[in-house]
Amino acid sequence: MSVDMSRASADNRAAEPVGQGRPTGPRPAETGTGAGPGAEVEAGPGAGVGPSAGIGSRSVAALHSGGVAAASLLLLVGIGALLHEPVLIPPIAASAAIVCGVPALPLAQPRSVVGGHLLCAGVGYVALAGAGGAPWVAALAAGVAVGIMTLARTPHSPAAATTVVVVLQSPDPKVFVPLLAGAALLLVLAGTAASRARPGAVRYPVYWWRDPAGRVGVRARSSERRRVRARPVTAAPVPERPATRAPKS
Repeated sequence: MSVDMSRASADNRAAEPVGQGRPTGPRPAETGTGAGPGAEVEAGPGAGVGPSAGIGSRSVAALHSGGVAAASLLLLVGIGALLHEPVLIPPIAASAAIVCGVPALPLAQPRSVVGGHLLCAGVGYVALAGAGGAPWVAALAAGVAVGIMTLARTPHSPAAATTVVVVLQSPDPKVFVPLLAGAALLLVLAGTAASRARPGAVRYPVYWWRDPAGRVGVRARSSERRRVRARPVTAAPVPERPATRAPKS
């Protein structure tokens, strides 16, 4: 009886298919992405400044972003003093917060920053010429400007305030529009330089003209896209055990 049972257990072990062992590689949850094998995950706006980065890293990133924004706005104040024109307006300050604070968002890319302000300024001047400078005109014009930015794929929320400024204050377009374009471009250049000055910072801009989905404009620079590859889960093969014969009684 004992000999038969020993032979049966040996035969069962020999009949086990190879590769049925427990996977030894990292599980999807261990990669930190929750993605399947070979998945690619785009680095988000807070890449490198997440909860696991530590208080020190977040503090450095906050000081860096705030310093760049303050320096850019102070430069605009100096330019305005030299030209005797108000270059620093509230919409530009809000744009600086987006470019320096969340540089990976579509709202912060050059196409949206420069194009959004110029489009909204144009909507404001059209509304001013057609309906006057009443507050209700400014409100309607701002809503129209948001819709036009959406159609043009240049979303930039601070630019809607540019429409309100144009309608309510009636600035000279020959002076206001060039200064607005120059201020927006200066913010883009400041964000570009700042992203390369601090190691580990999110590279800005993510794209100049074309969005990541590849729907508009010229080809985006693939080198600017940060990807984190999840390691695939692999199963280690189980070595086949040789059958052993029971000793003769």
